[in-house]
Amino acid sequence: MSGDLPAGLLREGFVLLATVGAPVFLTMLLVGLVLGVLQAATQVNDTAVGFLPRAAAALTVIWLFGGWMMERMAGFLAHAIARMSGG
Repeated sequence: MSGDLPAGLLREGFVLLATVGAPVFLTMLLVGLVLGVLQAATQVNDTAVGFLPRAAAALTVIWLFGGWMMERMAGFLAHAIARMSGG
């Protein structure tokens, strides 16, 4: 195992984290922004009104893109194990 292997795997892992997490994070950001505007306009400041739509949107995105996310993470794990074993 060379000295730059852990750094390279860490960098690739962070890129994968950003790639796989982006759909969930962006969806929650957009839903939160829309809900914030609606809550400010209607002056309804209930925590459930803010949490439940965000949670539902995140679960929907995970349901839609979950297979793709798992494929990417499994591929990275296989690639990392192969590189660490010298293959």
